[in-house]
Amino acid sequence: MKKTLISAAVLMAAMAGTAMAGTLETVKERGALQCGVTSGVPGFSVPDDKGNWKGLDVDVCRAVAAAVLGDATKVKYIPLNAKERFTALVSGEIDMLSRVTTWTQTRDTQLGI
Repeated sequence: MKKTLISAAVLMAAMAGTAMAGTLETVKERGALQCGVTSGVPGFSVPDDKGNWKGLDVDVCRAVAAAVLGDATKVKYIPLNAKERFTALVSGEIDMLSRVTTWTQTRDTQLGI
């Protein structure tokens, strides 16, 4: 399952085209990745008692930060609920969404993501 999720993330990033190029430059200039995650789903993204985020979605954010910035710790986690997630992505509040979300044609065509 982990390979499938990572493969899907890579495929979506490849399909983003020029929008991704602008986001990539923004992340590099800022020096940190703003990553949207769930507000707390054990196994996917949840902060521990010290505020450290853990889970599969968090690991994907760290992997992208490591690849883009050379440092897996250069991530700001932004917890989002299902209603907020796409608005935050489309508006640029977050650079990347790594949370339990299905991939649909409607989201590709109507939201442009």
